[in-house]
Amino acid sequence: MVTLNAALRGEDLDRLEHVIKRIGRGGQLPHWYTELKSKGTIVNLDGKTIGSILEMLLVGVLETSVLKDTGLRLRVNPARGIDLPDLDLGVKSPSANYCTSEPFFSAYERLYGNEHDCLIILTDYQTAKKAKDTFRLQAESWQYLRGSEIADMELCRIARKNRPLLLADDPSTMMRVFRFLAYVNQSDWRCRRLLALVDQLYAPIEEFDKNLDLIEKDYEKQNQSRLKKNGELIPECDLVAMKKVFDATPRSLGVINQLDNWVTEFLKDAARAPNDNERERLIQSPLDGKIGMSFALQWRYNFGKLFGKTNGVTADPETDTCG
Repeated sequence: MVTLNAALRGEDLDRLEHVIKRIGRGGQLPHWYTELKSKGTIVNLDGKTIGSILEMLLVGVLETSVLKDTGLRLRVNPARGIDLPDLDLGVKSPSANYCTSEPFFSAYERLYGNEHDCLIILTDYQTAKKAKDTFRLQAESWQYLRGSEIADMELCRIARKNRPLLLADDPSTMMRVFRFLAYVNQSDWRCRRLLALVDQLYAPIEEFDKNLDLIEKDYEKQNQSRLKKNGELIPECDLVAMKKVFDATPRSLGVINQLDNWVTEFLKDAARAPNDNERERLIQSPLDGKIGMSFALQWRYNFGKLFGKTNGVTADPETDTCG
C-alpha cells in the first residue's frame, strides 16, 4: 500500500513506466501519466476512470515488486468480467460512500458470491476531488476477499442459519427460500417483514407468533408516517398476506408460501428459480458474504461493514446511494 500511494503521488514512476506503457491503450503511456509524473497530481476525472488509473498503477507496483522474480506480465481486462485475469483477481476501489456498481450476471451471486477473489482498495476519492487546483488520490486501506465473501452478509447469515433444516426437509423448498433471498428488495414493506420471518423460520410457535403484533403495529406506524408526508400508503392486501402466515401449520409453510407470492407479484417474470449450477453452488457455498449487495440495473456493492463503518452507511441496502 505504501508503494502504491507513492506511485499515486508521482514518486518513483520511472520504475513503473515500462509496465504502464505496455498495458496502456495502443502500447502508449496514458494521457494522465505526464501530469502525475511531473506534478504528482491526476486530472480530476470521473470515478470509473480514476479506478482504471489505480488498477494500472497497481499492476506496475505488483510486477516490479511482489511478482518481480516471476517475470509475470499482467493484463488489465475488466471487459471480460475480471480486472486482472492472470491472477484471477478483481479490483474494486470504493471511496467514502463505500460503494461500487458492478455487472449483474445472476441474482444468486448475492448468496454464493463471485467466481474469483477480489482486492478492495478504499480511497479518499470523495475528499480529493473537492480540491480546486490539485487532485491527489491516496489509498487509505485495503481488504482481500475470497470469491464467496463477495456476497450479502446479512442475507448469507439468514441462508446459512436455515440451510441445514431446509435441506433436511426438502431441497426444493430450500431453493424457494433462497430464490426469495436472492431477489429481496427491502424498500418494499411486505418483503422486509417477510425477511424478518425467514430469520425466525423454525422458531418455536409461541415465539414466532409474537411477530404478528409487531407486524400489525409496524403497518400502522409506517402508514401514519407516509400519510404525514403525503406518501403512498402500504396497501391493506400486504397486511392481509402477512396475516395468512399465522394461519398455517407449521408456520414455516405459511412463510414459504408467502415468499413465493411476493416474488410472483413483485417481480413477475423477472425472477427465476436457480439452474442446476446455481443450485449446486447454493448447497456447497460457505455462505460467508461480508458486504452489502442490492440490485439497481447493476449490482451495488457496499463495503462499509468490511471497513468497520456503520455511521453514514445505510442499513437498508436498497436505499443506498453509491458512486
